[in-house]
Amino acid sequence: MARFLWTGLLVTVLIATPVAFWIRAEAENHALVNARLITQRLADYAISPLVTTQLLAGDPAAIEDLDARLQPWLERGAVLRIKVWTADGTIVYSDVHSLIGQQFMPPDPEMLDGTGGNAALEDQNELENEFESGSGELVEVYVESAAANGEPLIFEAYYDDEAVRDEQSMVLLAIAPIFLLSFAVLQLAQLVPGIQLARRIKAQEVSRRKLLQYAIEASDLERRRIARDLHDEVIQDLAGLSYVMEAEEDHGAVEQRPLFARVRSILQENVRTLRAMTSELYPPDVDKLGLPEALSRLAAAMKDHGITVALQIPESCDIDRDQAVMLYRVAREVLMNTVKHAQANTVHLSLLRQDDSTVMTIRDDGRGFNPEASSGEGHFGLRLMRDTIREAGGSLEVVSGGTGGTSVTATLTRVPSAA
Repeated sequence: MARFLWTGLLVTVLIATPVAFWIRAEAENHALVNARLITQRLADYAISPLVTTQLLAGDPAAIEDLDARLQPWLERGAVLRIKVWTADGTIVYSDVHSLIGQQFMPPDPEMLDGTGGNAALEDQNELENEFESGSGELVEVYVESAAANGEPLIFEAYYDDEAVRDEQSMVLLAIAPIFLLSFAVLQLAQLVPGIQLARRIKAQEVSRRKLLQYAIEASDLERRRIARDLHDEVIQDLAGLSYVMEAEEDHGAVEQRPLFARVRSILQENVRTLRAMTSELYPPDVDKLGLPEALSRLAAAMKDHGITVALQIPESCDIDRDQAVMLYRVAREVLMNTVKHAQANTVHLSLLRQDDSTVMTIRDDGRGFNPEASSGEGHFGLRLMRDTIREAGGSLEVVSGGTGGTSVTATLTRVPSAA
């Protein structure tokens, strides 16, 4: 559940962040459009009628008349700076009189083609911005208009960026809560089915883990039953029959003694084979022996198959009982597969503690196999072990390189033993 909530929160942040930047950009664009419209009205209705032939000629009286018209705008800070340009880049009016008559690069001659002007929020660092360069970011607006005599002019105005920032904040505060509330409602609507799904998945995982555990325990019980039946019935009968053959060999007809000897030898060999099988089927008690000793006995039995096992295991191992049994089962399964399929001469078995994990590695020098195609006979037990260890929070890695042997590594997060 917590994971689902954190995922929902992360998704909310990932979506809300770019949306917030988009809202800010749209709010800034909206504010700049408003500034351009205000400047256009100011140019058309307040300034243009006073841009007479006398003002274009630099008449001081005409300049004073326009100063008087614009003084209320400038005094209350609605506009910070006003300039009127001709098409060739000459400033014919500015509230800073020292700029009048100076000529600079035309702001944007294409605006005189009826494009409607433009507005931008930026630092002012051009040559004509001598008096604005220290003011930080300003809203700079250019619009097209005309003098009283019809001569096309470019009107430039500067505004404090505070108006744009205020509008950004206003739009953001107006839209963001609605968006976040809608998204929160959507998340809450998904929360209940999400929690139900998470619980269902968890229940299925628990059920699957129990089924795997039951399958392994059932396998062990069946192994014990078969071992007990072999020991109590088949082995006893064969052993008794071998004694009968031995008696017949000693006291029977002379010409039949070689036959009795041959039969007795076969029976005794079969008894030894069956007893070895019962030892494999009925594993030692890991609880009593401990994992290191149980692994040592398992390795010793490999000598009967002509395989040498090099052990690297501690004398004692502080490990949870269930994990010890699990690792023993893995080792038994791997070594049985080695005997049946690998045609190996040597096996290296190590049991190590790495940080908070217990790692068991079994490596042989046999012929190897393709782990991706290991669904055939002889590998079902290993796949069952992999699933069991994965369900316990560990991992089982099988690496096999064709003729390079096989390496199986089982890793379990350590749980201190109950003892």
